[in-house]
Amino acid sequence: MKRIVLFLMTNLAVLLVLSATMNVLGVGRYLTAQGLDLTQLLIFAAIVGFTGSIISLLISKPMAKASTGARVIDPQAPANAREAWLVDTVHQLADRAGIGRPEVAIYEGPPNAFATGAFKNDALVAVSTGLLQSMTEEEVAAVLGHEVAHIANGDMVTLTLIQGVVNTFVIFMSRVVGYFVDRVLLKNERETGIGFYVTAFVFEIIFGVLASIIVAWFSRQREYRADAGSAVLLGSREPMIHALARLGNLEPGNLPKNFESSGIAGGKAISALFASHPPIESRIYALQALQRI
Repeated sequence: MKRIVLFLMTNLAVLLVLSATMNVLGVGRYLTAQGLDLTQLLIFAAIVGFTGSIISLLISKPMAKASTGARVIDPQAPANAREAWLVDTVHQLADRAGIGRPEVAIYEGPPNAFATGAFKNDALVAVSTGLLQSMTEEEVAAVLGHEVAHIANGDMVTLTLIQGVVNTFVIFMSRVVGYFVDRVLLKNERETGIGFYVTAFVFEIIFGVLASIIVAWFSRQREYRADAGSAVLLGSREPMIHALARLGNLEPGNLPKNFESSGIAGGKAISALFASHPPIESRIYALQALQRI
């Protein structure tokens, strides 16, 4: 809760600074004189920007289960020794991380794994059958440690809040530009014209692309932290290095779009700027550069 409050306060301050800066530069006063209420627009942008992200976070567990077909293992009655080992390993890692024990699930698919959930003490860790079939128990444990570290770090919440902030900026700035083009360049003195809608739509796409670079950068940083977290939880960096090396020689499973940034597989995006995961080689190098664990 403290992390969320501090994050929201920080980003509220950023939004206030943005508003103040526009007023100091005269942009705010000029647009206000033209009939645009920047304060109301900023509030509207923040509500719209955060609402979708927060709702997505709150329903992330049931959505993940439904979209991947994941089957949650009953910790009291696992179907076999493999499932019992999975649940026991995740629970041990969660205890070491100081968080509530997550639900553990298995889904059919090529090698991959993910963690999701709105709360540290009520999360979900899921692994694919392909990952279980192609890795040793030590490597699977390292992957599970990586996912538990994501939960312990509060990565799902933080990424949601960052997405909300960039959404707010995209909505706010695209409409400011649209209003400027409509009223100042096109000299429209009546109700909001077509120039506003076309410009706002185009710049929402442009700003959205730029904003996605920021979100992707944060996602890559959290992967490095989760790799290091797995090393700490297991007491060694070698299992995570071995798991990454093996994964680099496998065809990673494709997660549903909404959960792509939650998976273990390294990203192979067309451009590194838009990749949610760093290259496998970079992650191994970062682990090797850590002080000995």
